[in-house]
Amino acid sequence: MDKPGGTIISGPMDTDVIIVGGGLSGPLTALALAESGLRSVVLDAAPEPEAGRDFDGRSYAVALGSVHVLRALGLWDALEAEAQPITGIRASDGRAGEGAAPLHLAFEAAEIGAPFMGQMVEDRYLRPVLRDACRASDRIEMRFGTRVTAQETAPGQVRVTAGDTLTARLLLGCDGRGSGVAERAGIRRMVKEYGQTSLVCVVAHERPHDGVAHQFFMPPGPLAILPLRGNRSSIVWTEAPDVAAGIMEMDEANWLDVLRPRFGSFLGNIALAGTRHAYPLDLRLAERFVADRVALVGDAAHGIHPIAGQGLNLGIKDVAALADVLGGARARGEDIGAADVLARYERWRRFDTAAMGFATDAVNRLFSNDNPILRLGRDLGMGAISRMPAIRRRFIREAAGLTGDLPRLMR
Repeated sequence: MDKPGGTIISGPMDTDVIIVGGGLSGPLTALALAESGLRSVVLDAAPEPEAGRDFDGRSYAVALGSVHVLRALGLWDALEAEAQPITGIRASDGRAGEGAAPLHLAFEAAEIGAPFMGQMVEDRYLRPVLRDACRASDRIEMRFGTRVTAQETAPGQVRVTAGDTLTARLLLGCDGRGSGVAERAGIRRMVKEYGQTSLVCVVAHERPHDGVAHQFFMPPGPLAILPLRGNRSSIVWTEAPDVAAGIMEMDEANWLDVLRPRFGSFLGNIALAGTRHAYPLDLRLAERFVADRVALVGDAAHGIHPIAGQGLNLGIKDVAALADVLGGARARGEDIGAADVLARYERWRRFDTAAMGFATDAVNRLFSNDNPILRLGRDLGMGAISRMPAIRRRFIREAAGLTGDLPRLMR
């Protein structure tokens, strides 16, 4: 059992931390905790992906602050050659066939003295780098094809049943929006359905994108054009669910016929490069980020609208904050799974993620309509902000993930 204050006096565990979820946040958390001297076992129900998978179109906007984390953990050197810097962002109202509104926001990384605001990293490169780094660590064990069927807490430990039984000080749910760890711990979540579906694909285009990301606010929802290496861009395109379902049934030629008037001609002719996907959109916030010897990380704790491209970055900040909290607790001889230790992590991250969730929700409601009064007001607002350097720099730093109380790995 534990002494008051959380000092460890109970017997040895199989590992320090059990992490459920072998996608992105799980392995990244294991690596960050290993850097703090903590051992982890990572469990994932899916089989291990095959090496050398074809490009499936998935890619991520990794903010500058998140790149700092990847660099601090020794991962960035293996990713940089395949990543595309985002050096500028353009945001404007738009309608299919009409192009961008004349009043818009323009952000440049150079305004804050940075070489880029973020990097676009393809999933096919990021996941293998994380897995390889975990395999190379003597503090991490990864088990694929291992489904968790039960979890329970006892004095000083948590027990997880996944074929056999594992014991640890702490259980981390890194298992996504439908987190089984959260459900078994009795953590409920607030869910708001948006009545929107994101269509995701990659297009090749004739003209260079020059590292600039574009966000067009269309009446059904935003259309993001995010630069990838070469003359390619990742498209995140929002429509009503019934419209999206119809588009997903189209062949490639008809899909492109629907996309072209929304995309515009500023990058020349476009063609599909990779597979197409559709994702229903909602806002999901866990009512608590922690329970008895349990903490949630990434999408298991929060799922927000992709309008600002901050979903993965919020999860990476969770990882960095948790590593700070647990590493500090370990150095002080505290029980890393004690309630007062986990409360520090929750205080650090819950307000930030809730604020970002509600902010993206508000922006989506403001811009996903064709009300002429709102349209005029937001166009004038964007034009005004473009003429205010101090406010513009604040937005740039926010997009780059450089604001707020930053964990050590993000500095």
